[in-house]
Amino acid sequence: MQKAEIRKYVREIKRQFNALELAEQSETVISRLKASPKFRNANVIMLYYSLDDEVCTHDLIDELARQGKTVCLPKVLTDGEMELRTYHSRKDLAEGAFHIMEPTGSRFTDYGSIDIAVIPGMAFDKEGHRLGHGKGYYDRFLSQLPPIHKAGVCFDFQKLPEIPSEVHDVKMDEII
Repeated sequence: MQKAEIRKYVREIKRQFNALELAEQSETVISRLKASPKFRNANVIMLYYSLDDEVCTHDLIDELARQGKTVCLPKVLTDGEMELRTYHSRKDLAEGAFHIMEPTGSRFTDYGSIDIAVIPGMAFDKEGHRLGHGKGYYDRFLSQLPPIHKAGVCFDFQKLPEIPSEVHDVKMDEII
């Protein structure tokens, strides 16, 4: 399948689940993420503030902030560019591009201190290939960072045998 076909296929599967079912599946994925040694030992974590049809990260982000971990979330700047902002609490969020809640906190630029980057996607394969929404934000941003551990998170039905990849696509180090 081509990338556009895979995106359509995954969207169709997602629509088969209601919000409660996706929330239950999210809990399972988040439990696996918390069990990952790289995640457990991380002090500076790049995460994403999830959309309704993604693995829900809202409570996890708040939990990490309460634990005193440094949590940085992406903020879209222009078409194709994003930056990281430090997250402290939900009052630091405002609706941004694509109706995604984005952080309004201070800009985070100490990329070398990031212990793990938790990355969403439409689909992943066992080789670590990731298929995003097609705009390239994460691939462009991650390619600018020093080597950091990248964990792709998704529902089990988003794990596919093979994802087509291109030279500019950034591979994940683990898929959860």
